Amino acid sequence: MQPAADGKAVPADDVAEFQAVRGRLFGIAYRMLGSVGDAEDVVQDAWLRWQGTDRRKVDNPAAFLTTTTTRLAINAVTTARARRETYVGPWLPEPVDTATDPALGAERAEALDLAVLLLLEKLAPAERAAYVLREAFGYSHRQVAEVLETSEANARQLASRARRHLASARSTPVGRAEHRRLVEAFLVAARDGDLTAFERLLADDVVARPDGGGRVHASRKELSGVTRVTTFLDNVLRKYWASAVFRLVQANGSESVLVAAADGTPQALLALETTRRGVDRLLIVVNPDKLRQFAA
Repeated sequence: MQPAADGKAVPADDVAEFQAVRGRLFGIAYRMLGSVGDAEDVVQDAWLRWQGTDRRKVDNPAAFLTTTTTRLAINAVTTARARRETYVGPWLPEPVDTATDPALGAERAEALDLAVLLLLEKLAPAERAAYVLREAFGYSHRQVAEVLETSEANARQLASRARRHLASARSTPVGRAEHRRLVEAFLVAARDGDLTAFERLLADDVVARPDGGGRVHASRKELSGVTRVTTFLDNVLRKYWASAVFRLVQANGSESVLVAAADGTPQALLALETTRRGVDRLLIVVNPDKLRQFAA
């Protein structure tokens, strides 16, 4: 048995029921909040709610815990948004290492993509929850309605609005093999400092979004256009990453480029949003607080 918040032991069966769905609970909370720490806090709150519930009255523990976690995450979205109003520079979701935690990316992959998580920030909390449950975990509109305490018709509308917003805000991504080819070519260009190769890979209206969070030196605004982004990459490579090691990693279910010091300390994670035009968006996470999962 595990000790509960009130000091009493939680029966092993109840612990097992929670552990059986813990990965899914974290997956929901993380996709809603874009932060590992915030997601873990939500899952911990769900565990405390589970302890304080008369579990004999719960017919479906998985449904109860999913509902509890989703509603806690919806509440947490408001707090997270308030914190991000004072965030230094552009904000990006915290990447997760899906090579060491493949279960997190085992559901439908698109809803884990960093670019998608960034776009989800612009949705109302209920729309975000409907999208995550429907698109990432395959919940029916009826199940989404039960979780959100709304009608099935409204749940369908929430998910539809979310999909339309995401579709209008991004170009159609390339397939997995082409994405990997572009990321590998980008990695080689970074290793070689080959600006001409960068120019060939980048879309004309490419956008680079660096996230330093005020913790390290980084641009505090987005950069757009091939010339500006290429110049930015050239400066960073020469000034900060001249002796860095570049390698492919699995971040949020797809290949990204990790930049690390010789001792393995991660310096940046570069996630590429790739389309038929090349690299449309370059998400550059340099805030060290968001790179701990990728430490050697």
